[in-house]
Amino acid sequence: MKKLKIHTPASPGLLPAERREGERSETDRSAVGSRLSSPPQPNPEVVARAQRRRFTADYKQNILEQADRASVPGAIGALLRREGLFSSHLTAWRRERQAGVRQALTAHPRGPKSTRHPLAQENQKLQRDNQRLAEQLRKAEMIIDIQKKVAALLGHPIGPPDQETQP
Repeated sequence: MKKLKIHTPASPGLLPAERREGERSETDRSAVGSRLSSPPQPNPEVVARAQRRRFTADYKQNILEQADRASVPGAIGALLRREGLFSSHLTAWRRERQAGVRQALTAHPRGPKSTRHPLAQENQKLQRDNQRLAEQLRKAEMIIDIQKKVAALLGHPIGPPDQETQP
């Protein structure tokens, strides 16, 4: 049967936890670990969503110029390591530069291209306005026709607009 050691606190503070013989406390364990001088542990937290890197046209041109000026063997590899790039970046950027397309060096929006044409949108808007106005004209003509029939029943016929202006 093992005996439990019970410690009484020497100073007012936290009470120490009871432990069995042979067990070490956190401070005992950390004291041993600090003597071994282990390297610091990396932060295990992972970014929620990775972000795609975007390079400006000026940055791409600057890197290409530095790569073109490299004359010592291994200088391009050192440049790529220093900047965190891959050789495929240089290949793609050189291809774009050879095509002579400055626009290709700028960032491209991702996703499908818009299929809407501004003239088609305006055409649709004008067609809707035309239908609305045609409906209003039809209603106005029905009201005028009813007014003519009511006036004829009351004995005050309304003639065409041309006859009303003559004396």
